[in-house]
Amino acid sequence: MNNGSNYLRINQDLWDKRTDVHFASDFYNVADFVQGKSSLNPIELEFLGDIRGKSVLHLQCHFGQDSISLSRMGAKVTGIDLSPKAIERAEQLATECGTDTEFICCDVYDLPNHLDKEFDIVFTSYGTIGWLPDMDKWAGVVQQFLRSGGHFVFAEFHPVIWMFDEEMKEIEYGYFNTGPIIESESGTYTDGGSALEGDSVGWNHGLAEVIQALLDQGLKVMRFEEFDYSPYPCFKNVIEEEPGKFRFKELKARIPLVYSLLVQKPN
Repeated sequence: MNNGSNYLRINQDLWDKRTDVHFASDFYNVADFVQGKSSLNPIELEFLGDIRGKSVLHLQCHFGQDSISLSRMGAKVTGIDLSPKAIERAEQLATECGTDTEFICCDVYDLPNHLDKEFDIVFTSYGTIGWLPDMDKWAGVVQQFLRSGGHFVFAEFHPVIWMFDEEMKEIEYGYFNTGPIIESESGTYTDGGSALEGDSVGWNHGLAEVIQALLDQGLKVMRFEEFDYSPYPCFKNVIEEEPGKFRFKELKARIPLVYSLLVQKPN
C-alpha cells in the first residue's frame, strides 16, 4: 500500500507528464513570455525589490518562467526542480529568451549535494511546499543557501483553501499536517490537460508550521501578508473580479487565498 514514502518518484512522474501540457497551454502563454512578458506578480515583486546584480536561488521552478523573469530583472539566477522534463524545457526556454539562467534537476532536500554557494535571495512561489513533507528540513535548506543579510521571498497559496473540495463548497481536508494526502489526479490546472492521469502525494502545512520552521533556523520574519485573491485562475469556480485578481464566485465571504513572507538571515 502506498503510504507516501515513495512520494518523490510519484510526484516526479506527475510533473513530467504535466510539463509539456503546461508549456503548450494558454495559461502559461509561452509565446508572449518569449516576447518579453514577465511571469511575476505584484505580490512577490513587492518583496523582491531591485534585484539587479544580485544572486537568486529559485526553488521548485517548474519550467523556469519565473527564473527567467528574475534574470531579465538583472539577477544571476539558479533554478531547481524535481522534474527532468521541466528542467529540459527550462533550459530550452532560457536559450530562446537569451538569458544566462542556470538550472539544476534535483529534489529540494537533496540540493546541498548538488550546489555549494550562498545567495542574496532565495525565492519560491505558488504551489510549492504542498509537495514537501517536512517544513523543518525545507527551512534548513533555505537557511543554508542564504548569505548573511540575505532574504527569503516566499509567496504561496493559503492553507485554508486546501481544506476545501475542488468545487470550494465543503471542507474535505484538515488544516494541519497529519500525514500524506494520496490522490489520483485527473487533468491539471491549465487548459489542454483533460486527458492527463496520475497519482500525487501532498501535505497540508498550516501557517504556524511554516513560520516556526523558519524561526527555528534563526531566520527573522520581516513581513507577513495575506491576500483575498489568487493571481492565477488555477482553481475551479473562480472569476476575475479585478485584473489579475481571481476569487471564488461560490463563497459568500472572502477568505485568504495567498500569503507572502519576507524573511531575513541575520548578519
